[in-house]
Amino acid sequence: MRNLTDLIITNIDLARLQPVLDANDTPAAESLDAELHRARVVEQRDVPADVVTMNSEVVYEDCATSTRRRVKLVYPQDADPSQGHVSVLAPIGSALLGLRVNQSIDWPTPSGTKRIRVVELPYQPEAAGDFDR
Repeated sequence: MRNLTDLIITNIDLARLQPVLDANDTPAAESLDAELHRARVVEQRDVPADVVTMNSEVVYEDCATSTRRRVKLVYPQDADPSQGHVSVLAPIGSALLGLRVNQSIDWPTPSGTKRIRVVELPYQPEAAGDFDR
């Protein structure tokens, strides 16, 4: 379960994710849809530079083990775990979307709930001026 923290999504990400959700009748898609419905939607050019958006590269930490991992949050068709490209429909992908640097969340895994924290955002398309990603 995500902590009840501010969740921010850009208007463009929301528009691009709707067809993905419509095409995927899965628990992961339903969960992401519920999160998007409670999100604060902002104009793409107004999103804070520390918010995880689609195609962002994010470093997150397992709070219990201090293990860090760098991933790129992508649409399902671009997912490639061997390259660190994680689908927004994967549990960790949907958990990270919309979080800010230093926010932590509880992330359900098959072995139980883990707490992860966004450590840094090495690349966010909007902050880099890449508004077509």
